Amino acid sequence: DVFHVEGLWKGQRCRAYLKVQRQTGADIKREVEVLARLSRKNTPEVLEWSVAPTCWLLTKEAPGERLSTILGANEALESMNYLPQYGYELAVLHSLDIEVPAVEDRRFFHLPQEEHFLKWQLEDAARYLKNHKPEGESRTFVHGDFHYANLLWEEGQLSAILDWELAGRGIREFDMAWAVFRRPGQRFLGTWREVEAFLSGYAQTQTFSKRAFCWYYVLIAAWFFPMGDEKERG
Repeated sequence: DVFHVEGLWKGQRCRAYLKVQRQTGADIKREVEVLARLSRKNTPEVLEWSVAPTCWLLTKEAPGERLSTILGANEALESMNYLPQYGYELAVLHSLDIEVPAVEDRRFFHLPQEEHFLKWQLEDAARYLKNHKPEGESRTFVHGDFHYANLLWEEGQLSAILDWELAGRGIREFDMAWAVFRRPGQRFLGTWREVEAFLSGYAQTQTFSKRAFCWYYVLIAAWFFPMGDEKERG
């Protein structure tokens, strides 16, 4: 649970976000440890935290807005002005040499049960995923949740990266696919042209496997398919 708060910090008026751990998957202790190892201008400034008995984290409010607010309906694909930078920033993050533990296992890393594919008539996707699983994936430092709701932008630049609780050493291409997969109700990243713009930005500084990226993109799509309405499923 996250609360937008205002108060006094060292005698000055301050706006901040208070995150309180409600379930064990929200690993605030990991987030605090990762942020302590980062020295980047677009990471949240930690004010206070506690890891026992109730875990919570207080970070100073960062400048900027989410792309969902900036782009609105995205009727003219204004997102194309942001997506190369979006990909580039994730590539820079993946290049960081930070000593962190492996990411925690998540259901999204694995294939859904056979019943899931049958229920949603995704047999073609099931065959593709079973027959083309990539080997030797590149493992690096990853954010774990680098999608639009955790990114703030100001004057065309990425001003803040939020929510580091899933960060750790993980699979580069999964992190990339998770970043650009279109969530229900999202009005950008609904075209492959936009995805390619993200990938072109990423490729400016880091190499990756396009085959592995596409495999994880389809895997995430299989999990997300039941969400949203019929138009979004299509």
